[in-house]
Amino acid sequence: MADRVQDPSCSIEAEYAPLIAVSAVFSSLSRGIVCLDHAFRVLHVSDRIETLLGAEQASSVVGRPVEELLGRDMFGPDGAMRVALAAGEKREGYRAFIETRDGARPLSISAAPFVPDVHGICDRRVAYIVVVRPAEEDTYSGTGAPTFFSGLIARSAAMAKVFGLIENLRSSDATILLTGESGTGKEVVSRAIHANSPHRNGPFVAVNCGALPSELLESELFGHVRGAFTSAIRDRVGRFEAAAKGTLFLDEIGDLPLPLQVKLLRVLQERRFERVGESRSIETDARIVAATNVDLRRAVAEGRFREDLFYRLRVVPIEIPPLRDRREDIEPLARYLLHRVAGRHGRDLQFSPDALRAMLDYPWPGNVRELENALEYAVSVGKGQTLQIEDLPDEIVHPRAAQSGGEELEREQTRSSEAGELAEERRIRQTLERVRWNRMEAAKELGMSRTTLWRRMRELHID
Repeated sequence: MADRVQDPSCSIEAEYAPLIAVSAVFSSLSRGIVCLDHAFRVLHVSDRIETLLGAEQASSVVGRPVEELLGRDMFGPDGAMRVALAAGEKREGYRAFIETRDGARPLSISAAPFVPDVHGICDRRVAYIVVVRPAEEDTYSGTGAPTFFSGLIARSAAMAKVFGLIENLRSSDATILLTGESGTGKEVVSRAIHANSPHRNGPFVAVNCGALPSELLESELFGHVRGAFTSAIRDRVGRFEAAAKGTLFLDEIGDLPLPLQVKLLRVLQERRFERVGESRSIETDARIVAATNVDLRRAVAEGRFREDLFYRLRVVPIEIPPLRDRREDIEPLARYLLHRVAGRHGRDLQFSPDALRAMLDYPWPGNVRELENALEYAVSVGKGQTLQIEDLPDEIVHPRAAQSGGEELEREQTRSSEAGELAEERRIRQTLERVRWNRMEAAKELGMSRTTLWRRMRELHID
């Protein structure tokens, strides 16, 4: 390690001997050490890091941002580990999948602020120490510290199984069907699937099958040629073509009209399609990930969805459980989303114990989307650095008021949904106004696809 560090202020022996000795001790325990400066750039890496991540990857990152070594999920500008360290806090046993030359590797990461004077090390640039160890045996335990996985964060065993399945599919091109209630984060999961697939270097293209009428959706999916219909004044590339060598995400597939179900089935069978108004076939190598909150088995029984298409889509089924069934995820999700929402407002906030307890007690019928909308509301009305229980929407503070009857519970959930919708409408409208209604820029700021933004604008009557 010493030959990778230069500091003319003192000799190698005097400056790094204590750190080298500590690294040797940790290495014998299968731990690696990374030292960071105040800007979260890598100063030193121990030899064990080379074993864990590869010599080329470890040595080339010295002097570079730590996120290039240990990932943006934890050490990016909004990463949970980075935020905690900058606030003077330590974190132990956080789990993450780190990209290496041989693929993603599960690691357990602990980190803490470092005070060089106390330990007698000359280099005063060291601000943080990160300890890394293999976590193959305990990554999917579903307990303890949360796991970060390609933009997802969870602590529950149910989501750990989802992470494990996605990891096992890294070399697969199989079609995947994501199911789960609205708001559970199916598009975020689909992006994680794309990021951990053979198609990760290609584009991720999303289309909402329930947001457009049939005649427009066909053109959206397959494209059209000039003159194919009245408003077709130029050739248009469809989503299948745009997703070449990448992933095509078909959201709300249960709302796909029956005529288009026939055409989609043919594409899945033959890997070919035609643009609207053209007879020439185009090959597609896009990987298909579909999602729905509809019970497709019931839809098949009722004649609303083709059985053969159902089985073509359901090669690998992945169910995303609702938030009420994985309550261990509420706290890490709430903290992660609070930092993201507050950051958009230029604020750094935390929860009071009462506010966090109220959120843990609430059933979240709208799942993660409702959670984010509630935090958007709380950040908008809260004035201090700590979110208090009175800053939360009223239906979250008093969820038990609905126990007197099912009708009242329904009204409670409706009010919750309306409050969340209002908060999301305000957030989308403010973002659109800030970027002068440039939908591409707004979608990027909001962390959603252009199609999702368009659908939400339509649903929220944002003109």
